[in-house]
Amino acid sequence: MAAAAETRSSREARINVRASARQEQIIKAAAAATDKTVTEFVLGTAVTQAEKVLADRRYFLADDEQWAALDELLSRPVPTMPKLAALLAAPDFFADPPQ
Repeated sequence: MAAAAETRSSREARINVRASARQEQIIKAAAAATDKTVTEFVLGTAVTQAEKVLADRRYFLADDEQWAALDELLSRPVPTMPKLAALLAAPDFFADPPQ
């Protein structure tokens, strides 16, 4: 991920969090187990989770060229799909039979 490539000198923002003694102990132990500082561990984990959350919301970044290519793909007419049309026209397998 991009955050992993950042160096300590490029970090300018500060994030303050409060944790219970147990949470702090677990985080420190996990950081040590992965041979990372607490900051590296917390930031890496938080950024990974944030990226997953944003991806789940279909959040993405595209430059002008990528956006134009996507727009062109989405602007194309939908191809005819006779098999799909037949499937969608068929009775619903799970529906109750007509009475």
